[in-house]
Amino acid sequence: MTTSTPDLSRLRIDRGDPPPTPRRGAGPWIPIGLGLLVVLAIGASLVLGPRPREVRVALAAATGGGSVTGAGITANGYVVARTKASVSAKIPGRMSYLGVGEGSHVRRGQVIARLESGDYRAALLAARAAAAATEVQLAQARRDLERSRSLRASNVISDAELESATTRASTLAAQLDEQRAQVALARANLENTNVRAPFDGTVLRKDAEVGEIVAPSSAGGGLTRTAIATMADLGTLEVEVDVNEAYIAQVHSGQACRITLDAYPDTSFAGRTRQVVPTADRQKATVQVKVSILDRDPRILPEMGAKVEFVRETSAERAVAARRVLVPSAAVTQDAAGARVWVVEDGRALARTVDLGATRVHGMTLEDLRAKPKFAEVAKEFLDFVAGAEVIIHNAEFDVEFLDLELGRARLGRLGEHVAKVTDTLAFARELHPGRKNSLDALCERYFVDNANRTLHGALLDARLLAECY
Repeated sequence: MTTSTPDLSRLRIDRGDPPPTPRRGAGPWIPIGLGLLVVLAIGASLVLGPRPREVRVALAAATGGGSVTGAGITANGYVVARTKASVSAKIPGRMSYLGVGEGSHVRRGQVIARLESGDYRAALLAARAAAAATEVQLAQARRDLERSRSLRASNVISDAELESATTRASTLAAQLDEQRAQVALARANLENTNVRAPFDGTVLRKDAEVGEIVAPSSAGGGLTRTAIATMADLGTLEVEVDVNEAYIAQVHSGQACRITLDAYPDTSFAGRTRQVVPTADRQKATVQVKVSILDRDPRILPEMGAKVEFVRETSAERAVAARRVLVPSAAVTQDAAGARVWVVEDGRALARTVDLGATRVHGMTLEDLRAKPKFAEVAKEFLDFVAGAEVIIHNAEFDVEFLDLELGRARLGRLGEHVAKVTDTLAFARELHPGRKNSLDALCERYFVDNANRTLHGALLDARLLAECY
């Protein structure tokens, strides 16, 4: 057996570079992984990152006053009748006859309605009968007096008996005068059951129907009508407009005007300034101007909207004051720099400094209100205070609308569901003083109520003044 010797020369280490080994499918997965990471990062930023704040945008519109055009000052208003009345009965009663309707033409003194008159007619007959009986007794007393005088001349009766006869005749004469006055009063009451037109005009509205109770005042409660019909002399139509106080120096009595009705925008009517009311409305910063309509036209009706252009005189200068603009209070922010609102222009929000005109009216700023409770926090306390009561408000339609809105937001219903009655003193004043100003300041002046301290509008002060006027 032969044993071979191993060849140790093959046992060596190769120090050269190893051959490259192929990569197992890693090439396309790296870009895909990076893309997924980017997508996940964007999604996380959208979900977890800060969301854009929702912005509420509201429109702000100019209000009140008028504007200046190349031709002259313009102002908006309404057509009103200078001679207008709410016709009511002089005495309370149930209406038995109504002889007019909307659009009826009536003459002064014409009977437009009648009240039930049976009791007044009976009272007149009774008064006449009593007067007739007294007249007969007086005639007999006078004959007795003449007879007593003859007997006294013959010394048949005493002076006392003659004086008694004289006294009886004088007493019956006085009673007859009184009963004749009662007859005149009963006749006047019977005549008062006829409601007559106070002037020539046209009936604009029926305010009561046959069978309803009417009275000269609202003392009878909510079911009592205070007016039977509203009528006006359409020959006295004019336009009342509110002119911005900044432009009022350019308006004067007798100034030529052009009137355009909203119902007929393609037609204009000639007019002339009749009166510039010598007082301003500090809430709206306007002055009322009354413009007579020179071009009479049957198409012009009361309460139509109208625009009046005051024709500019050649020497007049153009006013440059800006008009007032109303914005929601929530849109106003205040800081050391003043009050600002954000205005959207070309899709961008820009800060604008504003003048808070409301602060000049009631004296309160947003900073004053920040520490005060919100309406919802005191709504139940307010409702407990007015529960079951009669609430007296001047211009109740305006205030109740806001109260109902806030009560609805607090899920507390409407004001009328909690109080016994809401009395609107503005409507009451318009019935008492038709065609006249009936603001709280006007009522204070009319009823001699001192309102010298009413430099600002405050709820407590206004309530005290209204109570004195009411």
